[in-house]
Amino acid sequence: DSSGAALGGPVACVSKVELRVACKALLDRDTLNKSDPCVILMVQNQGQWTELDRTEVIKSNLHPVFAKVFTLDYYFEEAQKLRFEVYDIHGTHSIGTRDDDFLGGVECTYPMYNFLCLIKSLTTHKLNGKVCRVAAHQHQRIVAQKKMVKPLFLKYAKYAGKSTITVHAEEISGNNGYVELFFCAKKLDDKDLFSKSDPFLEIYRINDDGTEQLVHRTEVIKNNLNPVWEPFKVSLISLCSCDEDRKLKCLVWDYDSRGKHDFIGEFYATFREMQKIGGGSKVTWDCMNPKYKLKKKNYKNSGVVILSDLKLHRVYSFLDYIMGGCQIHFTVAIDFTASNGDPRNSCSLHYINPYQPNEYLKALIAVGEICQDYDSDKRFSALGFGARIPPNYEVSHDFAINFNPEDDECEEIQGVVEAYQNCLPKIQLYGPTNVSPIISRIAKLSAGEETIKDASRYHILLILTDGVVTDMADTREAIVRASYQPLSIIIVGVGNADFTDMQILDGDDGVLRSPKGEPVLRDIVQFVPFRDFKTASPAALAKCVLAEVPNQVVEYYSHKAICPMPPVPSCDSPTSHANTPTESLPAVGPTA
Repeated sequence: DSSGAALGGPVACVSKVELRVACKALLDRDTLNKSDPCVILMVQNQGQWTELDRTEVIKSNLHPVFAKVFTLDYYFEEAQKLRFEVYDIHGTHSIGTRDDDFLGGVECTYPMYNFLCLIKSLTTHKLNGKVCRVAAHQHQRIVAQKKMVKPLFLKYAKYAGKSTITVHAEEISGNNGYVELFFCAKKLDDKDLFSKSDPFLEIYRINDDGTEQLVHRTEVIKNNLNPVWEPFKVSLISLCSCDEDRKLKCLVWDYDSRGKHDFIGEFYATFREMQKIGGGSKVTWDCMNPKYKLKKKNYKNSGVVILSDLKLHRVYSFLDYIMGGCQIHFTVAIDFTASNGDPRNSCSLHYINPYQPNEYLKALIAVGEICQDYDSDKRFSALGFGARIPPNYEVSHDFAINFNPEDDECEEIQGVVEAYQNCLPKIQLYGPTNVSPIISRIAKLSAGEETIKDASRYHILLILTDGVVTDMADTREAIVRASYQPLSIIIVGVGNADFTDMQILDGDDGVLRSPKGEPVLRDIVQFVPFRDFKTASPAALAKCVLAEVPNQVVEYYSHKAICPMPPVPSCDSPTSHANTPTESLPAVGPTA
């Protein structure tokens, strides 16, 4: 019985996502019949493309709908490039060789939610002994949607006729909620000679490949043609794969202790039909026996099955909020205290080396490049603290590094980098290391947006500092206040200082409390010393510092009882290319 499995449990940061693929209007490369298409899913790892999985081959079909489902892990803190390649297969040997015709391909960035997929380089591939450069549409948007429809491309940035590929994405491991169902029946056929039927109900989910999966089997109601079964709970994933229109096959049997149950009848339903219940009305289905329907002229049914009540309990995941259009607003706060060293000195943590970024820039870029993919306008607040700033050179613990107090935002992460570099020669590093003013500022900003009462905006504050904060008591108080707002705080320790006291703010070793003993509502702080990632890739740092954000987002909106907004409508037109600059087309094509 699958109905009681892990209902309403905690949301994991890792989700499984299923990708279902279909194509339309593929090129016909065969002479006597039609192309035999197959889709290969490629994944980029350390700059190299490798095959992750492939669909089955569908014979003689230019509009294939593939049964094979690609399953991938989804991590908020990681971005992964994918490529879908379509081939006309001519044999049973390895797919993608020169004997197979390349029908087109397309690239995208995964995770497939809430950002523009921008691929800017041209790649050279070898196909059938010829070198070809293949390009694709610049802006591939799979933004807060479950479906992407894109044109396929051949070599030299040419469209593959009117060929398109459709990718459906569905999260399968997040708890999308569960439903409690109340079934009964009336006037069922009597299958017993000396007593009445002992009915029970089975519900099967019909999968995309036509197979049937048992979802629930009720208890047996002895000697009763009007049974009322016990209500049962089942997750929406188990019931219908979170697809309200997925068919459910329901069978009613007369129980036999020898296992030879007598078939009473069947009916088909969908979860969408079930949800029509309400206002005192019930949903009913005729329980039909196909054999009786053929043989008996006046046959009506073998009874009716009734859904008398339905209680839906939604349990939302991080992806539900992102797919509903929730935007992550990113703010960076940089430590400009004197302990960093004179920026003109090569030993300074703020020294601008023309050949490689300093630790501040490395941390900023690694985390920011992930966060920016979740922000539609790509504008980020950039603040500084602990410096004397022009024109009066008074110490400030909360200033815009672009020196525009009316608009502290910068265009994309590159804009933050440029503002940081331009700021350094104009300020005097000073102190102390006070971070509570900036935390309070962002908390107040996010508190103002809380009045919107929807899940449209969440804040991440990245604090880059070289030492232990001086205003620890005020910082603890500010974090406790901030834990009630749509805000997460990431602190990256730069340099070789002793950060032992900073672990207190993290809360992993115990609940963080204000100086008066008030605990945080949510654990919203993640502290990471940059030195632990000096030899690691930027992705490793981003993965570590952002790993707790999905749970923090869900915890906030769950506490406020705020549901995700409806998914953003998809832009499915594959032929809207009016704004595509051909000189910046990205590369897509078959691997060698």
